[in-house]
Amino acid sequence: MKLKYLFLYIGLSCFIHTIKAQDHSGILGETSFVLHYSATSNYNISFTGRSRYFLFENKTFSFRQQQLDIFHMSTFTLNSSNRIGVGLYYRHRDVFESGSDELRFMQQFKYQKHKARVSFGHRFRTEQRILESKTIFRQRYRFSANFPISGHNEDVEAPYVLCYFEGLLSLSKPDAPEIDQRTAVYLGWHFGKQLKFKTGVEYRLERFNLTSRNYLFFLNTLSLSI
Repeated sequence: MKLKYLFLYIGLSCFIHTIKAQDHSGILGETSFVLHYSATSNYNISFTGRSRYFLFENKTFSFRQQQLDIFHMSTFTLNSSNRIGVGLYYRHRDVFESGSDELRFMQQFKYQKHKARVSFGHRFRTEQRILESKTIFRQRYRFSANFPISGHNEDVEAPYVLCYFEGLLSLSKPDAPEIDQRTAVYLGWHFGKQLKFKTGVEYRLERFNLTSRNYLFFLNTLSLSI
């Protein structure tokens, strides 16, 4: 499928761009565990624990823990294509001396449609990020595509590719608005119907309307549905 090679090329280009960046750049890793629970046929609960750490900063390879995140999302299915959700998020940074702790409230709407062997998704999310010194109101829009490498959509054992493009707008007083962009490519595997693992890279261009910062993330996520 030509589409998957396009997304892999975009991911590789982002990687090269980040490595070449001289200032305001870094390489980080994130390891996540997600627990999903279907309370009813149209109500799903998820809990996520996530660790983020620096792998390359100040032009030096090293390992330094940046933060630990814990968050919850409740999702309500309206029909086969539409879902709404609300969530609560806590970020712990003080103990690592890497910034302020954060409490975050999230609201989102997701629309997903299947066409041929590709699943397209649109996600609109609003966030209220409460930090020690300020509150940030952030709006996010993400477009994603998910397709199996082989087999068919109903073949849950088939490995798959997930990619997305996301734009973010952050507003807080008295700071100037900040605009971010994120691009990611994942490769995922299903192990039965309950366990899923995905690994990938995400390129972040932050504050590109001000003094831009470039970050590359290596992401690993294990998900369990019960």
